[in-house]
Amino acid sequence: MIKVLKPGFYTTVQDMGRFGYQQYGVPVSGAMDLYAASVANMLLGNSANNAVLEMTMTGPTLQFICKSAICISGADLSPKLNQQPIAINKEIEVKEGDILSFGKMKFGFRSYLAVSGGIKTDKVMNSRSLYQGVTLQSTIAKGDELPIELHSDSVQEKHAGLKIKTNYFDSKEIQVLKGTEFDKLPKHQQELLLSQEFTISKNNSRMAYQLEQELENNNLESIITSPVLPGTVQLTPSGKLIVLMRDCQTTGGYPRVLQLAENAINKLSQKMAGQVVTFKLVQV
Repeated sequence: MIKVLKPGFYTTVQDMGRFGYQQYGVPVSGAMDLYAASVANMLLGNSANNAVLEMTMTGPTLQFICKSAICISGADLSPKLNQQPIAINKEIEVKEGDILSFGKMKFGFRSYLAVSGGIKTDKVMNSRSLYQGVTLQSTIAKGDELPIELHSDSVQEKHAGLKIKTNYFDSKEIQVLKGTEFDKLPKHQQELLLSQEFTISKNNSRMAYQLEQELENNNLESIITSPVLPGTVQLTPSGKLIVLMRDCQTTGGYPRVLQLAENAINKLSQKMAGQVVTFKLVQV
């Protein structure tokens, strides 16, 4: 068991997502940065779909009620075990009573905590991912007790390493495909969309990232409500660009001008308000 002493800014339980229910309007959800979550699980020998804690900007304070092994990946939020700094992207042994805390954000925006065997909160619609309206709560709260397995084996020193990609934290290039309505944009607007720098606004969340710069929209009208996915880039009548993220709705009525590649969603999820991105069209 893990006891939540402090929940942090926005900490949720996430796995790879909730699939097969989009026709009922249920979002996919899942870890915003699936790569980082998978790395944390992989380094522990877990399944990729084992549930992890996703921590945004500031981390929680957690007490381990039983022995376990942990791994933290993604953003570096200066993790400490019993007030002693610990490394990210490395298996760490924790003992009964140990307290895990976090400090200054060094890079990235979202960090992932995996535990041996995964977090064993209840499954709803075949997923442990928290989402308001589907699960009883949307974030963890002070006093929560998160079920985990007792990990009785000692952590053995490993002499093999795993190369972790970290360049995506610094890169501003976001790979995209053409959206369904992209070719309906005038040529000069297509070129502007793929050449201009866009700043992430303060209106960003697990549901969507809004961009500050607008793209003049005199040609594209709203469409009949149609399917959208995590990574769909919508253009509103006022010229706002909205990038849908993991908790996005399943349908929308704004033109879909771009679609982020899967690795680009991971990259964008590690950006925060004020940072700049550019879109790069990739061929399929």
